[in-house]
Amino acid sequence: MPNSEKSKSLNLKDIKSDESHEGIENEVFQTLMIEDVKYKTRLTKKFLNRKVYEPVDPKKVLSFIPGTIKKIYTAKGKKVKVGDKLVDLEAMKMLNTIFAYENGTIAEVFVKEGDMVSKNKLLILYK
Repeated sequence: MPNSEKSKSLNLKDIKSDESHEGIENEVFQTLMIEDVKYKTRLTKKFLNRKVYEPVDPKKVLSFIPGTIKKIYTAKGKKVKVGDKLVDLEAMKMLNTIFAYENGTIAEVFVKEGDMVSKNKLLILYK
């Protein structure tokens, strides 16, 4: 097992395309550099075309499920504290309340009561 101090996570910048291997058509080999060791491997198209991970932006409040906005408890410019109600979202006949997860000021509210929203739609933006 590698030492955690020296271990390095896989970084896509470390992946380099090589020439196709002799005798195997349409197969591209990749070279990975992990902990200063070169590995030659084949990565699938599914892996190469996957959605890249994006860290969550703490200034954005997103819907976690598709549904309908029932009530909005905040407005642009309003100061909120942790635990304050922001929005009621009805989904699958259940009322889900979204609370403020940090102290701050609301920069913009992108929905209004009665709006139908999809998953991961931007609802509220903090300053």
